[in-house]
Amino acid sequence: MHLNLSADEVLKTTRSVRKRLDFDKPVERAIVEECLEIALQAPTGSNSQGWHWIIVEDAAKKKSLADIYRKNWAIYASAPGREYAAGDTRGERMDLVRDSATYLAENFEKAPLLLVPAIEGRLDNPPSFATASQWGSLLPAVWSFMLALRERGMGSAWTTIHLMNGGEEEAAKLLGIPYERISQAGLFPIAYTKGTDFKPAIREPLSKVLHWDKW
Repeated sequence: MHLNLSADEVLKTTRSVRKRLDFDKPVERAIVEECLEIALQAPTGSNSQGWHWIIVEDAAKKKSLADIYRKNWAIYASAPGREYAAGDTRGERMDLVRDSATYLAENFEKAPLLLVPAIEGRLDNPPSFATASQWGSLLPAVWSFMLALRERGMGSAWTTIHLMNGGEEEAAKLLGIPYERISQAGLFPIAYTKGTDFKPAIREPLSKVLHWDKW
């Protein structure tokens, strides 16, 4: 199924989907591989193509990854949140974001598939040039993957919490990822969505973040 959205529509309506993930509808491997073929057309520094994509469909492994995520989510969710000024739309929507994030944490393993995108190299302490170059060779491809899912009536959510507190190394052991030379970029549920009528998100105005010639 293709939604036949314009490029602008796909870009404006691809959300981190949590509560509207359909946990009961199977996801075909062929469609995921089709989306990844699109993702591989994303830019990559020096044409390095150092990305790797680990798709998890084994129920026991999904549960183990979800447990790693939940352990870290409990810590993250109990920490003091960022304070926003009155009228800031980010603060006004924080309760909704937290509620949907909690829902995903509680149900992560129910997603038909999970994705762990990764890149060659350990990126714990290199200088900013090195980390920017490496992540810049993977994250555009991850976003392209999410856009391709959206066009096919599917969704995901960009999460990184499983990487906290040694969780990345736990996940690496679980999935056979060579931790000493491969860095994970996140954990992404993959599912069809309940409905496809996603809208542009509420964002702070461009004028607050746009700088011409100087800060």
